Amino acid sequence: MQVTRRRRRAGENRPGLLGRRIGRRIPLATAGLTALAVAAAGTAFAQTRQFGTEQVGQHTRQGQVISSDQYLAPYGERLVLDHGKIMSSAVSPDGTHLAASVTDGGMALSIVDLKTWKVQQLVGTDASADLRISANDVGQEGPTYSPDGRQLWLGRTDGYTRFTVRPDGSVADPTSVPIPADGPRHALVGEAVFSPDGSTVYSAVNGQNRVVALDAATGAVRQSWAVGNAPRDLVRVGSRLYVGNEGGRPARPGDTTVNSYHTQVPADPVTAAATTGTVSVIDLAHPSAAATSIDVGLHPTALYAKGGALFVTDTASDDVSVIDTARDKVVQTIATRPWPEASVGYEPDAVTLTRDGHLLVTLGRANAVAVYRYTTPQEPVSYVGLLPTDYFPAEVTTVGDQVLVSNTRGIDARRPTNKAGHATHDTTSSVQRFRLPSDRAIRARTADVFRQNGWDRGAVTLSKGKGHVRPVPVPARLGDPSTIKHVFLIVKENRTYDQVLGDVPEGDGDASLAEFGENVTPNQHALARQFGLYDNTYDIGTNSAEGHNWLMQSDNPEYTESSAGEYQRSYDTEDDALGHQRTGFLWTGAQAAGKSVRDFGEFQQFLTKPAGASWQNLYCDARNMAATGQDTAYPMVSSSPIPSLNDVSVHGFPKFDTSVPDVYRYQIWKRDFEKNGPADLNMFWLSSDHTGGPANAAAQVADNDLATGRIVDEISHSKYWKDSAVFVVEDDSQAGLDHVDGHRAPIQIISPWARHGVVDSRYYSQITVVRTIEQILGIHPMNQKDSAASPMTGAFSRRADPTPFRALPNRTPLTAGLKTPPACGVDTPAPQNPRAAAAPSAKVPTGERAVAAQWEAWKARQRLTGPDARPDFANPAQMNHFTWYQTHEWTKPYPGEHRIFAPDGVPGAYIPSAESDG
Repeated sequence: MQVTRRRRRAGENRPGLLGRRIGRRIPLATAGLTALAVAAAGTAFAQTRQFGTEQVGQHTRQGQVISSDQYLAPYGERLVLDHGKIMSSAVSPDGTHLAASVTDGGMALSIVDLKTWKVQQLVGTDASADLRISANDVGQEGPTYSPDGRQLWLGRTDGYTRFTVRPDGSVADPTSVPIPADGPRHALVGEAVFSPDGSTVYSAVNGQNRVVALDAATGAVRQSWAVGNAPRDLVRVGSRLYVGNEGGRPARPGDTTVNSYHTQVPADPVTAAATTGTVSVIDLAHPSAAATSIDVGLHPTALYAKGGALFVTDTASDDVSVIDTARDKVVQTIATRPWPEASVGYEPDAVTLTRDGHLLVTLGRANAVAVYRYTTPQEPVSYVGLLPTDYFPAEVTTVGDQVLVSNTRGIDARRPTNKAGHATHDTTSSVQRFRLPSDRAIRARTADVFRQNGWDRGAVTLSKGKGHVRPVPVPARLGDPSTIKHVFLIVKENRTYDQVLGDVPEGDGDASLAEFGENVTPNQHALARQFGLYDNTYDIGTNSAEGHNWLMQSDNPEYTESSAGEYQRSYDTEDDALGHQRTGFLWTGAQAAGKSVRDFGEFQQFLTKPAGASWQNLYCDARNMAATGQDTAYPMVSSSPIPSLNDVSVHGFPKFDTSVPDVYRYQIWKRDFEKNGPADLNMFWLSSDHTGGPANAAAQVADNDLATGRIVDEISHSKYWKDSAVFVVEDDSQAGLDHVDGHRAPIQIISPWARHGVVDSRYYSQITVVRTIEQILGIHPMNQKDSAASPMTGAFSRRADPTPFRALPNRTPLTAGLKTPPACGVDTPAPQNPRAAAAPSAKVPTGERAVAAQWEAWKARQRLTGPDARPDFANPAQMNHFTWYQTHEWTKPYPGEHRIFAPDGVPGAYIPSAESDG
C-alpha cells in the first residue's frame, strides 16, 4: 500500500510554526542520496539513517518500510494473510494445503490452498469466520496433521481442538481434547507428533514440563514422562522422541533460579535469563524408562530430523546444534550470526533440509533465511548466504522443489480497513514460496538483507581513550564524553501520535483522530513547542508485552513473540526468565559501563498497597504532600523478581495500576530526587494514560500529562538541568488510530542540548531512542537491532539553551468521571485554550446512558486496578472503542462504523464462552 505524504513548499510558514523543519520531505529519488551523503560526511554510524523522511508503509527502492528499522523486499512469491499473525504452520501430508495457527485478528486457524495460492478457510471467533469456534487461543507450535491427513490437531491453552479434514482440504467438526491443569499450570501444549499408525499422539505439555501419549481416538492420557523446563518442539526418530526444552534442565540444589510459569529455572543472577537448554530423549521401546538429556544452546525452539541428524535451533544462542542421533551427541554447532558487528539477536527459529543438500535456517529478527551447504552431521557446513523474507519468518519447509516460509508479521500492521486510520492490531502475516536459487544468486541477495537491516561496518565504535576529546551531546564513539550526564527515560502507555498531537498544525497530524488534544495535554504540547516536535517516530510492539521489552532489551525476544497466541505462560515477561535475552537489559548495560541506575516502576512485576489506597485517597494524599511537604500516608511496595533491577528500584514508586494517579507518583519521585539527586540512568513508568481507571479517559491522560510536565519542571529548575536529557516515550501505540501507521507514536526529547523549536520528520523508532541513550552513557548495544540503529544525533545541538520548562496546570479536571468524589474535593482545572478543541466532558447523553452503563460493568472486569492489575488484559478492540466513546462524549461512533456498540457488539471483540469447542 502506497502512503501519500502531505508535502509542503520549502520555507512555507504557518501560524505558530515551530522554527526550522528538520528532515524536510523530499522526493524519494533524492532522499536516499541525501541520507548517504550525511552518513558519508559524519562518523560511521549504522544506516538506519537510510530511511530519511520515509514513513512506515511506504514503498521504496529498498523495499517497504516497517516499524522495526527495516525494509521488506522478500524473495519469491508472497501471499499476505489479513487475519492476524501466524504463530506456527504445517503442510498437509499430500503437500496441497498449509494450516497456520493465527492470532490477533479474530481467527485461530487459516487454511491455505497451495495449488491456488489463496486462503481457503478461516476458523475462529469472528463473525466472518467460515467455521466458528469458541476461543482463539493457540499455542507456540503446530497445528499437526495425522499421517493419513484426515485429522488436524490445533494446540490450545488446555489441550487440543481436533478437526476432521475434508477431501477438499478444509476442516470441520471441531472437538475438544482436554489435558487437565496441574494446579495453576495449564497444559499450554507445544508440538504434537503422531505414531506411524496414527493411533497415538505424543504431546509436549509445555506448561507442565512433561510429554504425554494421548489416545488419538479418545484423547485419554496413556503415558506421561517428565522432561525439562517448558518443552516446546517434538520429533520422532524411529523409536525415540526428541523434545526441545526451551527452559533447559530442571534446577539443582545451589542453582541461581528465576521463575517461569510456576517453575524455578536455572538463570543468570544479573540478567535473570535462562542459562541452560536441553533436548530430552524418550525411548518409546522402553516407555517406563526415564527420559535422558542432551545439552544444547539456549532456548531450543525448533527440531528437525533427517538422515541421522537432529537439527536444533538454539534461538537465544543464535546458533544451531547438530545432534548425531546414532550417538545422541552434539557433533557440531552452526553459528547463525551473519553480521560481524553483533553476535546476538538474530533468533534462528526454524530449520529444514532441501533435497540437494542445502540447510535452511530462518532468522526471525533479521527477516532472512540463512542458507548453508550440508553433507553429514560431522562435516562442518559451509555458509552460502541470506535470502530476504517478510517480517519475522517463523517456519520453513519444502514441498517438492518449492521452499515455503511462514512469516509471523507479514507486512506489519497494514491490514486493509475501513477505518480512518491504522492500528497496531491491524496485524498481517504472510506465506512466501520460491525455488532455491543458485549459490551465486543467494550470495548476491545477501547484500540486500544487509541493506534492509542497516548492517554496516563501523556501527559500534569504541573510544580510543587517548588524549582530550571534546564532550558533545551524542558522542561518535562509545565511551567518549558527553555533555549529558543524567538521562531520564519516561515510559508512558499506548497512545498514537494522532491521538495526542494530531491537532498540531505544524506536524503531519490528523486532527479528526486527536482524542487528547491541547486542552487535555497542555504540557505535552508546550514541550513540543519548546523542545521540538517529532512526527515520524514509531513504537515497534503491538502491545505492552512487546513494548516494554523493546525499550528494556531493544528486542521482543522470540519467546514472547511466539507466545502471543496464548499469553498464558507470561504476558509482560518481568517475571519470566524465558523472556530475557542473555546480554541483559538497558540497566545492566549501564551498570556494566560503570553508570548508576535508579528505577521508578519500569519493568516492575509486583505491587502491594495498604488498605484505603484508593484512587481518591491517593489523589488527596498527593495534594497534601504538595501542600505540606509531608510523606505519603499510603506507603506502597513495588518490586521486581530480577535482582539487578530490584536492587536499583525505588520501591515506594508504584508500578502499573490505573487506580494510582500519576500526580501521586510524581510526589514520590520528587521527594527522592530532592533528597538523593538523579542517577546516571533514571527510568519511569507513568501509566495513567493507559486509561481504564476510576476517572474517565481524558482525566487520566490529563493526570499523566500534568505529572510529566511537573517532572520536567523539577529537573529543569535543578542544578542537574545543565547536563540532563529527558526522553518521553510510549511503550506502544496500540490504544488508538493514526492516519500514517498504527505504530506511530509521540516522543519528546527534552534537554538544554535538544534542538529547540523544530519539526523533525526523520524516521526514528524506539530502537533509535535506546541507541541514543546508550551512546550518551557509553552503554554497549545489547544486540544486532540497537547495534544497527543510528543515534539521534540530529535531535541535539552542540550549543545548550538552558531555558527551563514551566509546567502548565491541567485544563481537564483530574476527577472527571469519578463515581465517588475524593474527600478533599473535586479538581478545579485551569481555563481551557479557546483556540484549541474543547476537552471532553464526563457527561453521557440520555439516549446512551444504558450502553455507557454496560461499558462501566465491562470495565470493572478488566483487571485495570488493584493488586492483580495487568496492562492489556482488556480486549484491545473493546478498550479502544470505550476510550473513543468517552473522549467523544458518547455522541460519535468509532471511525468506520455507523453506531455506538455495547461491549459484546464491538467488531473484532467476540467474547468466547467458557465452554470447550465441540
